[in-house]
Amino acid sequence: MSTDVKSVVDEFYSSVNMTAKELQSWLETKESQSVGQKKGDDESIGHKSGRYIVELLQNKKDDYTDDEISHMKKVISYIHRHCAQQPDGDVEHTHWRYSLMNWGHDPLK
Repeated sequence: MSTDVKSVVDEFYSSVNMTAKELQSWLETKESQSVGQKKGDDESIGHKSGRYIVELLQNKKDDYTDDEISHMKKVISYIHRHCAQQPDGDVEHTHWRYSLMNWGHDPLK
């Protein structure tokens, strides 16, 4: 594994702070499905990403495909960008937190 790929993988696993089981359970909730950008009645981008993150977390390995690394970069970017936009006050029941959790990051952990 190249140094660049290792850096991405390490950053992914430090940014995603939910386990595969936690994320899978979260994705089944109405709160999870209530947030994100959607086209019509389709699944939101974040929710779809969350399902892919569950797969990545369940299939830890030393050799990732280009698509997997690309998605890890997208996840890292989203989490960092969205965390920087934290609203004031209690965030426990906010769309901001729910969106982050769809991407595998619970800001209250």
